Amino acid sequence: MTPIDEMPLRKIDHVRFFVGNARQSAYFYRNAYGFDVVAYAGLETKVKHEAGYVVRQGGITFVLVSPLRANHPDASRLVLHGDGVSDIALQVDDVRRAYNLAVERGAVGVIGPREEKDDFGVYEYATIRAYGDTTHTFVNRDRYHGAFSPGFDPIDPSRYNPSTYHPTGLLAIDHIVGNVEEGKMNEWVNFYRKVLGFEQLVSFDDQDISTEYSALMSKVVQSGRGKIKFPINEPAHGKRRSQIEEYIDFYGGAGVQHIAMATNDIIKTVRALIANDVSFLRVPRTYYDNLRDRVGDIKEDIEELAELGILVDRDDEGYMLQIFTKPVQDRPTLFFEIIQREGAKSFGKGNFKALFEAIEREQAIRGTL
Repeated sequence: MTPIDEMPLRKIDHVRFFVGNARQSAYFYRNAYGFDVVAYAGLETKVKHEAGYVVRQGGITFVLVSPLRANHPDASRLVLHGDGVSDIALQVDDVRRAYNLAVERGAVGVIGPREEKDDFGVYEYATIRAYGDTTHTFVNRDRYHGAFSPGFDPIDPSRYNPSTYHPTGLLAIDHIVGNVEEGKMNEWVNFYRKVLGFEQLVSFDDQDISTEYSALMSKVVQSGRGKIKFPINEPAHGKRRSQIEEYIDFYGGAGVQHIAMATNDIIKTVRALIANDVSFLRVPRTYYDNLRDRVGDIKEDIEELAELGILVDRDDEGYMLQIFTKPVQDRPTLFFEIIQREGAKSFGKGNFKALFEAIEREQAIRGTL
């Protein structure tokens, strides 16, 4: 039996962010990105060490967590990293089996298999280490029917009553990208293949992803069922400091660089996000001059794409549209990608040069190139 059959991963269950102020972060994700705030944990729910808000849109669930005291075991990560992703939770058929197999294959265990119970059932989980101090939690909620997990209550409208916002139409997590140190990419690709039964989907080297000044290398791994895709980036040698090196410097090590969120109407989504005051990277207008020659016929209006700064690329199975936000905090670390796939399974190789030149312009403004 192959590893993929032995450890069937269903999908990404949720992404946990460790942040300085969970309440304010929930307000940001509600009003900027259009998430609904659906659950809360904290002092009022008898959780004494941290506060958490669950925000949800389509099939995307983010959990925003802050320490309530300085002696919280993860409080130091705020000094090291600032706000960022601490855990990518993976839904599995059998938590105990997934954890035991992962540890047998070389994973470092953080939390062994546990069950938490309340009036809504049984929530099962276990956690292993990934790159940097990021973790993966195996989750099974087949027997749990509460708002999120024990300790979380459905949100009280009187506690959280944000202003009107523009719906944004985000549907699912398409992929999550990790940045690792130079020379570590293959090590982590092999981790996902050996430990979690992923397969390598595609590889990009510094000839594919380079500009005049900087370069990086990337490999994409996906779960056996194709529901979970993790590109892993490492810096390559260039004349100046790459975006990956900038990230690792300001984040304080390896971590999640960006989360790509899918939509069925990227134009409508981006217009709503701009109305909600989300800032995006922009490429020069010349990118669109020969776009139809590069990507062929598309149903979207090129002038409208140019107005919004949306990029287009094509592979053998169709085309895709994508756009990237600026970092969502003052440190140049975590950002988001908005993506619409029209058959394409690729990751925008044809856009790499224009995108990274746009990032370098932002780095030059920050003085970090």
